[in-house]
Amino acid sequence: MEKLLEQILQERYQKTIKEASKEEIYTALLILTKEKMKGAKRNEGKKKLYYISAEFLIGKLLSNNLINLGLFEETKEVLEKHGHQITEIEEIEQEPSLGNGGLGRLAACFLDSIATLGLNGDGVGLNYHDGLFRQTFADHKQKEEKNPWITDLSWLIKTDVQFEVPFKDFTLTSTMYDIDVPGYKNGCNRLHLFDVDTVDESIIRDGIDFDKTDIPRNLILFLYPDDSDEAGQLLRIYQQYFMVSNAAQLILKEAEEHGYDLYRLHEHVAVQINDTHPTMVIPELIRLLMQRGFNMDTAIDVVRKTCAYTNHTILAEALEKWPVAYLEKVVPHLMPIIRELDARVRRDYHDERVYIIDEMDRVHMAHIDIHFGYAVNGVAALHTQILEESELKPFYDIYPEKFNNKTNGITFRRWLVHCNPELAAYLKELIGSEYMEDAKHLEKLLAYKDDEQVLKTLREIKMHSKQELADYLKRTQHVEIDTNSVFDIQIKRLHEYKRQQMNALYAIYKYKEIKKGNLPKRPITMIFGAKAAPAYTIAKDIIHLILCLQQLIENDPIVSKHMKIVMVENYNVTKAEKLIPACDISEQISLASKEASGTGNMKFMLNGAVTLGTEDGANVEIHELVGDENIYIFGKKSEEVIKLYEDASYCSREIYESDTTVEELVDFIISKEMIQIGDPVNLGRLYKEIVSKDWFMALLDIREYIRRKKKCSQIMRIRPRGQRKRLSTSQRQGISPQIVQSLSTTEISGNYHKRKRT
Repeated sequence: MEKLLEQILQERYQKTIKEASKEEIYTALLILTKEKMKGAKRNEGKKKLYYISAEFLIGKLLSNNLINLGLFEETKEVLEKHGHQITEIEEIEQEPSLGNGGLGRLAACFLDSIATLGLNGDGVGLNYHDGLFRQTFADHKQKEEKNPWITDLSWLIKTDVQFEVPFKDFTLTSTMYDIDVPGYKNGCNRLHLFDVDTVDESIIRDGIDFDKTDIPRNLILFLYPDDSDEAGQLLRIYQQYFMVSNAAQLILKEAEEHGYDLYRLHEHVAVQINDTHPTMVIPELIRLLMQRGFNMDTAIDVVRKTCAYTNHTILAEALEKWPVAYLEKVVPHLMPIIRELDARVRRDYHDERVYIIDEMDRVHMAHIDIHFGYAVNGVAALHTQILEESELKPFYDIYPEKFNNKTNGITFRRWLVHCNPELAAYLKELIGSEYMEDAKHLEKLLAYKDDEQVLKTLREIKMHSKQELADYLKRTQHVEIDTNSVFDIQIKRLHEYKRQQMNALYAIYKYKEIKKGNLPKRPITMIFGAKAAPAYTIAKDIIHLILCLQQLIENDPIVSKHMKIVMVENYNVTKAEKLIPACDISEQISLASKEASGTGNMKFMLNGAVTLGTEDGANVEIHELVGDENIYIFGKKSEEVIKLYEDASYCSREIYESDTTVEELVDFIISKEMIQIGDPVNLGRLYKEIVSKDWFMALLDIREYIRRKKKCSQIMRIRPRGQRKRLSTSQRQGISPQIVQSLSTTEISGNYHKRKRT
């Protein structure tokens, strides 16, 4: 490693490792690592997976790739020998802006896991030039800016693969770029990202505004462009078809190059449709097979045996429904096929709930996936149960054999070895390094569950992580936080169902308690990290509320000694890697039944945080595994919530008017103190939303949330003698072999791991 690194630096910059700048060393390591991956063996097999996803939230890749190539420790030692720190070198790397939330991070972890398992499988997506957006804060509000990340020298590898993608009024020529995905001590797979040369970033005006009708120039500028108008919805359809047409053409090209009989395509290819964004790959594959001489019946049969669908949420925005008129404007050549698929469903079933085209002339993308794929999976036991018994019950009644559960997972190399190297090194010291390949070896840690010296060291590691986060926030946001305070962290995509607004109401409660003189035994630092979709008004209002509370508390000389709120700007994978190891209390407080899985809970627990959460998503399975003493559960159960929706019996105003404490908390949103800091329009709109609607029922659970949070906070008090048992259980939560075995990866990959029904 040292010799190769020195050689690249000499050839490129005429410098030694010691003389080179951080930027030069990063470039040299990038070149070196790409060469190593280029020469690595490729995972092969009789059958290949094509994992099609609108998002791949891959994060920075240097350290992760070095870990998987088995070069991280050597590289770290070489750099330190010459006066450099690998953490400082990592800062140079631009984070690829290819994803947003859990959907994209799951896709990234999935690719890492299948490469580690030696499975033959590639990701397929789009090469967004400016990603979602870069989040900044101004006037206590979210501002969106473009987020360019592609540089002349990056992980992207331009290929000579090109395809013609036909739309109604024009055809675009794509170019495929690859990113190598090395498995841990195993072969490499690839992430294929399709681009188009006509994209022009100069059309972006203030913020992220651009002409949504100029498709050749805007097609892959942004992930999830604003679809609040017709132009935005049409752009979404253009993006999705561009993605799946390229994917379908690539699949058939590679199958033909291998000499496969396309009539037996399913024996050689599996296509995973990650949520409904890639659904059009089904009619597109049918169309392309018919171009090759297949009749309709045979093409449908082949595709049905080749494609599978992962449902990530029951929320309407992810169960896409496109007007037929819009599809006719963009991809009219697919509509005869979609109409034929609908006709076949109507011929066999007389339940309008399962039709592909509804009475409003909208195409239900998920319905295509379910009828014309071979498998449908939810991503947590509870989520799958809800799909089968409620949201997709008419389909489950028809195809019970298609439905299955694959509880989501995480790659523990990134979320432990990479983001918490001190803890990873200590685990290696205690039990060896085998756990990096087989998480079952973490069971050996149970031998130390009552070892006070081990627990003391774990507490010290946690404190070091908290200090690193404090230093990072001071350096990047000029915010100072007390490392002796309890770090209470909620980092998730900003959506009402995730209930950041309920956490904000707790912050108001705590503020008022401190003002009354009820001081906490230990200071608390509440940390939020989240982006809100640009068109999601209420989500942006919640961010405004949090930022106003941050300022209010900062300005109060009494309260600020005991409490602080920090909203992390431009939350992404890089910042998650700083926040997760430092966390004391992990907030997993979504409304029961709404979070499909939630992989943040797994990352936090793996790093020794105490979970405070509802019985939602994978929390249900975690609770089952760790027991009542190692997780803090509150709130109404999913059955109760579903019943409230069915009966339309939830009324937030009734709670507001009947509970003076709740009324006080909600009223504070539009109090004089808040209006002096914030915008009365934003605060007033959020207040009205909570009182009159509260669609995701923050007020339903707020009382119990406050009570449970008090109990959870008690274990965080500084009590040198009495702390022993409490910390033992909370640390066991972080390293529990059951959790790691079942919910981290079961390449352990949780994506393949079938959980029993709850």
